[in-house]
Amino acid sequence: MEGNKPITFDLNGDAKYHLIAIPSRYSGWCARVAIVMEHFQLPYICSTIKVCDVKKMSNSGLVPVLIPLSPKLDIQIYDSLAICEFLAESHPTLPLWPKDPVLRALARSATAEMHSGFSELRTNYHSSFVARYTGNVPVTEKARQEAERALSLWLEARTKTAQRLKELGEEDEGYLFGKFGIADAFYWPILWRFRTYSLPLTTASPEALLWAKKMWSDPTLKLLGKDYFKQAEDPETAIIRYDDVFKGNPEILFGRFEEDWEFTVG
Repeated sequence: MEGNKPITFDLNGDAKYHLIAIPSRYSGWCARVAIVMEHFQLPYICSTIKVCDVKKMSNSGLVPVLIPLSPKLDIQIYDSLAICEFLAESHPTLPLWPKDPVLRALARSATAEMHSGFSELRTNYHSSFVARYTGNVPVTEKARQEAERALSLWLEARTKTAQRLKELGEEDEGYLFGKFGIADAFYWPILWRFRTYSLPLTTASPEALLWAKKMWSDPTLKLLGKDYFKQAEDPETAIIRYDDVFKGNPEILFGRFEEDWEFTVG
């Protein structure tokens, strides 16, 4: 089975993993795994498939799917969190989770909350990295509450991390739990939604906004963002039901962000 090479780094030698996914600009779950693999430069190839082909390629009928190639295992690992846990165990010297047990517990809790929670944002405010909605975009009460919860979680993560790393005398790189890790990858598509749907940032703390700025400025994520725009130019990758989700509502305009868009604080 053939696949595309990594986006942000060169694949030197053979791939160790094969990722099966739908177009990542639409799928936060697929994007999360790809982000981890790209950020930590894990040697992989990726087959991007159409939604109608998922059940043909995935035993579970779900994506993403990760197939270990070296050593070759006759298994399909599905579910983004299970995949990331497998990768963390397979690469214990890399900080996919924080090395400190306190921060690791906090990072796992935050990631699990994202994985099982935020149902309104995940269900009714679909991932679409390049999309921009302007006008009277409806924000339900539950969506507002979930957006506020995300902002408070980011504040709590950054505050506790800064304090803990100071106690340990270790450098704080400004990500949720110090270094970039799985938790950051899991909340990255939530940041897309703040941008795409103009979700309110009125309760955002300086710490949460600085983390958002850190993520939008991250070199690997910026390169992946460029690839999402490139991907959107190919009509074969379009998932119509995720484009212009408010179609027919004259009060809402559907468009695309400029590729050079920058997040500003304040």
